[in-house]
Amino acid sequence: MYEVLGSEQVYEGRVISLRKDTVAMPGGGSSVREVVTHPGAVGVVALDDDGAVVMLRQYRHSVREHLWELPAGLRDAEGEPPLETAKRELAEEVQLAADRWQLLTTSLSTPGFCDEVVGLYLAEGLHPVDRPEGFVVEHEEADMTVERVPLERAVQMVFDGTVRNALAVIGILAVTAHRSASPGLRPVDTGF
Repeated sequence: MYEVLGSEQVYEGRVISLRKDTVAMPGGGSSVREVVTHPGAVGVVALDDDGAVVMLRQYRHSVREHLWELPAGLRDAEGEPPLETAKRELAEEVQLAADRWQLLTTSLSTPGFCDEVVGLYLAEGLHPVDRPEGFVVEHEEADMTVERVPLERAVQMVFDGTVRNALAVIGILAVTAHRSASPGLRPVDTGF
């Protein structure tokens, strides 16, 4: 059931690729499914000692607006463990490091057509650091602004539609649930 009968690479880009799979269906016959392949990503809910979330506003061309987001980035450094990617992204984007890390959740961003898996980390015990050697701020990141938003305000921003980036929505609500209900979390070095 759901056996891939054939696959055709349609496009290969710098970040994403597109392929068409012909898939056997359970009731008989087959159907074509377009699949966007993606290297995966990480995001960081950086929570300071006052309970504020480090957020940024970044221009996203696909929707042609600045969005409220969490520090995040692609898993594009071959062989780099996800937690190390999260640490690197936190330093690159907001010049912070953290003493304590936890894996909050992993999510499939758009499983109807894309295989992207995103790991979301909680970072606490924040302190300033320099950007990693060799990192250059360019393109949309040159226009990015960083703000510390009290967690309660960030939650309201989700519900009033100000925060619409899916990773930020998941992160803000996940850290709120973690702080109020203390669910058990997976080990921080869990791969995905």
